[in-house]
Amino acid sequence: MISKTAYIAGTFDTKEVELLFVRDLIKKQGLETVTVDLRTSAKDTSSNADISAYEVANMHPDGADAVFTGDRGTAVAAMADAFKNYLAAQNDLGGVIGFGGSGGTALISPAFQNLPIGIPKIIVSTVASGNIAPYVGEADISMVYSITDISGLNPILEQVLSNAAHSLSGMISNRYIPAQSAKPVVGMTMFGVTTICVGAVKSQLEQENQCLVFHATGTGGRTLEKLVNNGMISGVIDSTTTEVADHLMGGILSAGEERLDAFINNSIPYVGSCGAVDMVNFGAPETIPEKYSNRLFYNHNPQITLMRTTATENDKMGKWIGNKLNQFKAPARFLIPLNGFSALDIEGGAFYDQSIDTAFIDALERTLKPDGNVTLIKLPYHINDAEFSNALAENYLELTK
Repeated sequence: MISKTAYIAGTFDTKEVELLFVRDLIKKQGLETVTVDLRTSAKDTSSNADISAYEVANMHPDGADAVFTGDRGTAVAAMADAFKNYLAAQNDLGGVIGFGGSGGTALISPAFQNLPIGIPKIIVSTVASGNIAPYVGEADISMVYSITDISGLNPILEQVLSNAAHSLSGMISNRYIPAQSAKPVVGMTMFGVTTICVGAVKSQLEQENQCLVFHATGTGGRTLEKLVNNGMISGVIDSTTTEVADHLMGGILSAGEERLDAFINNSIPYVGSCGAVDMVNFGAPETIPEKYSNRLFYNHNPQITLMRTTATENDKMGKWIGNKLNQFKAPARFLIPLNGFSALDIEGGAFYDQSIDTAFIDALERTLKPDGNVTLIKLPYHINDAEFSNALAENYLELTK
């Protein structure tokens, strides 16, 4: 049975009035509530919260003393760890809401990110109109901009908090539970320039599999790997490894140094490819680093500018991916489309240059251990050719057998 208890979390020494305002609105919807104090000052712990700051702080691995240090920076970081442990231990959690400024948002967001997908999570924040990636991460967190500072109730803030409170109430009261499927779940990576490839693979597999497609925007790759680590993905067709280019060349869509680690640590069927490694993603033209000023660019849209990689950069990526593949503990395959890595890397396309692509292929071949678990397969097709999509699907099915 799904719990209908709403948790309301925040620093009661500075946000008590606002937190209780939200609590009362949720109670009026017929839901149970639990208020949680996350203050990091030990001077005064009296509040109207159901759960005291000390109770939460005691969930830190080193106890409450690790939280109440007297230093705001270390105290916030430690309370964030304690709250993550506290929230994960609650068996009656139906949904959670919290709010604050930059410090409060940084305090509550790790615990929200740690919760399973599907549990309602709302953060009302003064920083929600900026770069919210560090606060949302790979979680299904709803961010709401507070408009005014959260420093006492006013008609504007009351409206924002009311909308957030009623949103959480609706999510908890009407939570959707998808029907369980016996089909294995296949994770796939896709970019706009590999859509044809991935769509064709998906159409071949979806009758017998649940196909989850992840946009390779950095967050997408991290989310896929998080689900693999959580045991929610049965196998992967990682056709679009473009996030590696952004990681190594300073683009805006990096999945970080840990990309591919989940496949190293989990022995599930894996078929990879080099989709869109011919490009690095930047924002609008004026945001591109000066060191790249003389490079070949393609304006994907007003907010995204694509930079063609060089032979040196492709060599670097081939070695990086090869070193990761050498660590695989189970049989896997990596397919190379010899006639181009993306919709732009095709004869007549803006990024077509087979000599640059060859640098990636040669570096990968040199780096891969001949006695490793990954088989390299080179095919005379473009990545979006039907024959290449067929090969990805066929190799995946062979591994699953």
